[in-house]
Amino acid sequence: MCRPEDLPMRKMMLSLLLLAGVGMAAQQAPQLPAPFATESANNTPRVVDAPAGAKLQVPPGFTVQPWAAGFDMPRFMLLAPGGEVLLSDSGAGNVYVFADGNGANRKMLISGLNRPFGLAFWRNYLYVAETNSVKRYAYDAKALTVGPGQEVVKVPGGGNHWTRAVLFDRAGQKMYVSVGSSSNISPDPEERAAINRYDPDGSGHEIFAAGMRNPSNIHWYPNSDTLWVTVIERDGLGDDLPPDYFTHVQQGGFYGWPWAYFGPHPEPRHNGQHAELVQKTLTPDVALPAHNSPLDFAFYTGTQFPAPYRGGAFITLHGTWNRSQRAGYKVVYVPFANGKPSGPPKDFLTGWMIAPTNKDVWGRPVGVVQLPDGSLLVSDDGGKKIWRVSYARS
Repeated sequence: MCRPEDLPMRKMMLSLLLLAGVGMAAQQAPQLPAPFATESANNTPRVVDAPAGAKLQVPPGFTVQPWAAGFDMPRFMLLAPGGEVLLSDSGAGNVYVFADGNGANRKMLISGLNRPFGLAFWRNYLYVAETNSVKRYAYDAKALTVGPGQEVVKVPGGGNHWTRAVLFDRAGQKMYVSVGSSSNISPDPEERAAINRYDPDGSGHEIFAAGMRNPSNIHWYPNSDTLWVTVIERDGLGDDLPPDYFTHVQQGGFYGWPWAYFGPHPEPRHNGQHAELVQKTLTPDVALPAHNSPLDFAFYTGTQFPAPYRGGAFITLHGTWNRSQRAGYKVVYVPFANGKPSGPPKDFLTGWMIAPTNKDVWGRPVGVVQLPDGSLLVSDDGGKKIWRVSYARS
């Protein structure tokens, strides 16, 4: 299979040239430090039980409470059309369903999977993205059961970045599957570090967008055909470089990896290779703190939360390891106006990190989903539970 440096240049360059002057206005580009301004750190967290008196922090008027517990690695969550909540437990290899959106009504739906992550519905099928395939199951919404699994797409596995997200367009005509790179900065086959697009039966493969080191999750902006993605960027360039990011996705767009980062900033470890692609690298809309590992996001469409928290995106930051002082381990909110980001990320749900200089953390947020009543669920694969955030009107 061809590698990015071997792709036909005419096809890629044509796509990039067409996109050069097109796009959604981004937030003001951040001032980036020089590469290697600090040494690359290996500062892996240690997950511990919650210390005595530890509490999660939310803005005034909000409350946060456990919703369900006792998982191995609770990750992605999906609200079904019937109101039930589905959860992929990547560590256990299971998918659970919670009847009536009630955390106490847990039922095993599928077991024996290979690190399941992404979930999506198409017609009467539930699609499950494992690390090396996408399978679909006939879904009985009344009985909350599924039929035998059928593999739809084989996905390249191995190496780093094993999570896969899956999503369908509003018309139900195309399936999108995001696949992260197998390495930090070494080129990969074209299906990796990319958002892939297929017909629902797995045929008709094409690369929708490329150059994203780890496109961890994808969702549509509400009532639109604008795709958004969270991307976990590369390691080894220092504490604050490069930013992770959150951006809308241009079809055919190239976002830099492995030759550039956050727009046309050349990757110094590639010694000037593919300068033409560096120059055509698209700049993301929203910079997130470096190495914070955004894993999911949800556009808030409810009315339970007060106006400052409506219409924007809640983003989970799983937390750092490649940084001398710990950061992340929280949920942030990015405000939107007229379909575009209108301000920088601000803290919303914090408290899992004990201190930036402390190795210990007692939780790591992963998935976020809005319930019909307007509250949010946040999965925590460090604490092995799901939290519910709600707002009480004064």
